[in-house]
Amino acid sequence: MMTPAVPLMILGLVDAAFSGFRAYAGRDARIRKHRATTRAALRGTAVGGTLLIAPVLTAALVLLTAPDQARAYDALTAGGVGYLLPLAVYAAAVLLSLAAYFVLPFRASTLAMVIGLGPLTLLRPFAVAAACLGAVLNGGGWSALLIGAVAGASVLCVEPAVHRRWYHHVL
Repeated sequence: MMTPAVPLMILGLVDAAFSGFRAYAGRDARIRKHRATTRAALRGTAVGGTLLIAPVLTAALVLLTAPDQARAYDALTAGGVGYLLPLAVYAAAVLLSLAAYFVLPFRASTLAMVIGLGPLTLLRPFAVAAACLGAVLNGGGWSALLIGAVAGASVLCVEPAVHRRWYHHVL
């Protein structure tokens, strides 16, 4: 069975880039701000990559302290797949909203942002909670729940960390 760690890390880093962008969004009235938004996304990715070390270390600790490492690895793999499924559904909804935003005419794209991306941003903590539940229900047990909770807390902390570090004074 293939490990879900790589797709989960990719999702976490992409989410971190969007979090960096959201921390910056609306803080600059300039029309041409591509460099600033790129910088914000890179800052989010850097912070997210750093914070995502926590669940990696948690998983390593769980595996190293397990009496049966093969069984623990299988449980963590099952939990990772269960964690990935709700996040994949959430990511698909975000991608659909983004595609509508970029493809549709101005009014329709604005509507797509208001009814799609706005509420989906607010639903991020619930997507993480659903992922944690999926990790347990798919056979991951308490250790997968622990790692999932650490990973979820890590990605949810990216936007506030980026905002506090770089954008708290900008209005």
